[in-house]
Amino acid sequence: MAAPIQVQCCIVGGGPAGVMVGHLLARAGIDVLVLEKHGDFLRDFRGDTVHPSTLQAMADLGLLEDFLKLPHTKVDQLSGEVGGQVVHLADFRHLPVAAPFIALMPQWDFLNFLVERSRRFPSFGLMMNAKVAGLLTEAGRVAGVAVQTPDGPQEIRARLVIAADGRGSAVRASAGLKMQDLGAPMDVLWMRLSRGPADPPEAPLGRLSAGRMFIAIPREGYFQCGYVAAKGSFDSIRAAGIEAFRREVALASPAFADRVDELKSFDDVHLLTVTVDRLTQWSKPGLLCIGDAAHAMSPIGGVGINLAIQDAIAAANLLHDAFEGDDEALDRRLPAVQARREGAVKAIQGVQLFVQKQVISQVLAAQTLKPPAVLKLFDGFPILRRVPARVIGMGFRMERVRSPERLTKRQA
Repeated sequence: MAAPIQVQCCIVGGGPAGVMVGHLLARAGIDVLVLEKHGDFLRDFRGDTVHPSTLQAMADLGLLEDFLKLPHTKVDQLSGEVGGQVVHLADFRHLPVAAPFIALMPQWDFLNFLVERSRRFPSFGLMMNAKVAGLLTEAGRVAGVAVQTPDGPQEIRARLVIAADGRGSAVRASAGLKMQDLGAPMDVLWMRLSRGPADPPEAPLGRLSAGRMFIAIPREGYFQCGYVAAKGSFDSIRAAGIEAFRREVALASPAFADRVDELKSFDDVHLLTVTVDRLTQWSKPGLLCIGDAAHAMSPIGGVGINLAIQDAIAAANLLHDAFEGDDEALDRRLPAVQARREGAVKAIQGVQLFVQKQVISQVLAAQTLKPPAVLKLFDGFPILRRVPARVIGMGFRMERVRSPERLTKRQA
């Protein structure tokens, strides 16, 4: 085995939360190493909705102008079709932020951009193809991780391990932290369907009809489409065959009936098993969980990656100067991250659980469907659309970057 690598902070998971907290801590002069188990960031059907809260963070970092030069779709209002009627749901244009809109951008572009900017800090490190095999402990506290790499096993020793490795977190499982499952009535079947010049305008297209829910998110040259299915029903859907599924997609969204033949087999369909959960305790000595590793979100509102990034910002704000003390002082600071973020997470999850129970469950079970009366108010009183826009776009506690920039950047 190679000699152990020693860093101040080891971050497990190269997703939005992991890369953001790595960027912020390296910017503050902390020696960090981000571990990513894959060889690149090119994976389909990741959260690609960059919300105003995240765009504000990019502005705080002085990166927003360059970030928005990347290919993206700007969405400043959300609408959908319910029972055959178009309803207007959210208007982001009035939010008090630097960029009052959602940017639809492939997650790999977001991550590659932030990694490239992070590499300008001498204390930032990234190790790809590094799969965590377990935690290292010393004197009752987490002291690092054991990693499998293409070159063999490797130990990473760190004063703090941050688990940002998603809803199936291997680090969380190794630590034995307890998870509270809040339940979800649905799963989502993601797929790609082609996009042509005659297709509708550049905004997510949601459609709710009796027994069916469908969303189409515009990308460069295609739509990322989601068919919402009852929880645990994928096996029966697959058993019915791809032709039956094509018919279901066509019924769920007739606008795509002319291209469902692009689904050649269920290899073209990706199952997202929806879970809503959260840890009862986000940390233990030497370890902190953030993002989906601490609280998996429903896809409702596309808030998941943005809540994770808010966790990362709060963690850097609260911990950057704690590395100046000893391990005991650092450990005492860790619960402050949960104390800061848990209320906002619970509030968003509460909204998601309400929508799951009062909307999604009823739609999937309905024989007929018409828009609820409350949605008609959104058409009659446009100012009401600012309320869901604020919840979706900014959350219940939007974090601002407070951690300092302490190191001179490398020459670009």
